[in-house]
Amino acid sequence: MNRSSAISLKHNLFSFQKQTQLAKRATKSCDVFLNHRGIDTKRTIVSLLYDHLSRLNLRPFLDNRTMRPGDKLFDKIDSAIRGCKVGVAVFSPRYCDSYFCLHELALIMESNKKVIPIFCDIKPSQLRVVDNGQCPPEKLQSFRLAIQEARNTVGLTYNSSKGNMADVVTTAADIVINSLRETEN
Repeated sequence: MNRSSAISLKHNLFSFQKQTQLAKRATKSCDVFLNHRGIDTKRTIVSLLYDHLSRLNLRPFLDNRTMRPGDKLFDKIDSAIRGCKVGVAVFSPRYCDSYFCLHELALIMESNKKVIPIFCDIKPSQLRVVDNGQCPPEKLQSFRLAIQEARNTVGLTYNSSKGNMADVVTTAADIVINSLRETEN
């Protein structure tokens, strides 16, 4: 075997091992589910938190980073929520306008996961589920119960006009790590 063939073989083997590791990692359930209103927080606090948690070798779930074309939306999200150990709910001014956000939060709460709320530019008392006539009454009730439970959970607050996003991301990651340790004990 000549030198270039050996290098090529070594490169292909390394590439295969990396793909295998990624595939194994992708099939494992996530550690942390990041629940958020994408239009408000995905490009800021949520992406930074996802990256920070990933660098700490945790497995966060963030829809646009974790899901692939062909994935069934509710199946993948619901499965990730049921498999996660901790949920981080990033509340924002338009959070309660989203059926998806409320569905995810309700499932996290119903699954008895530990939830770490981050109130981003909103106070807990401002969270309200509004009946727009498009939700069945039983869903509205589960959404309202989930919001009420979140309001009564100690969380982090972040004011984007005054706060330091790096501080809230670091603090949230520390809380997630401690929560994961608690769930493992």
